[in-house]
Amino acid sequence: MTDTGEALAGLADDRVLLGRTSTAERVADILRTRIAEGYFRPEAQLPEKAIATALGVSRNTLREAFRLLTHERLLVHELNRGVFVRVLTVEDLIDIYRVRRLLECAALRGLGRPPFPVAGLEAAVATGEEAARAGLWRDLGTANIRFHQELVALAGSPRTNEVMRGILAELRLVFHVMEDPRRFHEPYLPRNREILRALAAGDAVGAEALLAAYLDDSRRQLAEAYGRRLG
Repeated sequence: MTDTGEALAGLADDRVLLGRTSTAERVADILRTRIAEGYFRPEAQLPEKAIATALGVSRNTLREAFRLLTHERLLVHELNRGVFVRVLTVEDLIDIYRVRRLLECAALRGLGRPPFPVAGLEAAVATGEEAARAGLWRDLGTANIRFHQELVALAGSPRTNEVMRGILAELRLVFHVMEDPRRFHEPYLPRNREILRALAAGDAVGAEALLAAYLDDSRRQLAEAYGRRLG
């Protein structure tokens, strides 16, 4: 089954998330999550009828959700062709990592006195380790993304959490440039554990230093992959 086919099959299960008052915002949230989980790849066309049927929503509601996600730079509408998952550029990559540094490092820098609430981070790392043992590399990528969402959540800011969700969905589109997801994602798993260990020990300064190096390495790897593709 293709990534898009697998995503469509799962959308029917997501209908319960809509509740009785379906809204474009809730539909957009479901699709954003599916993009962040790697189900919809760049350049994939989103079939309007199939998605509306799977979610049990009207086409008008779905079109409004598409407009919201287009505004978030996750989708593009092509006249007379339909809606597609956006292909990000190397300039997008650089800007995403600029924002990640601002959000993630600031979240750690602004922590109060320990102990810090690291249960969400621990769960994300454990999920990633389980995915790695099972050889589920897309799931490992999702666990890594969840880890960074949990880092920002330490700031206790709903607005920052919302911005980070959009940034990480864009980031997942960048990940598709890597030809070998295992080779890319697996080395960062022990680094997640190392950052977690520092925070569990109350060392926010050390955790921030580890995170900054992590982000630099990740950005460099992805930029090199873009360079190879464009070359």
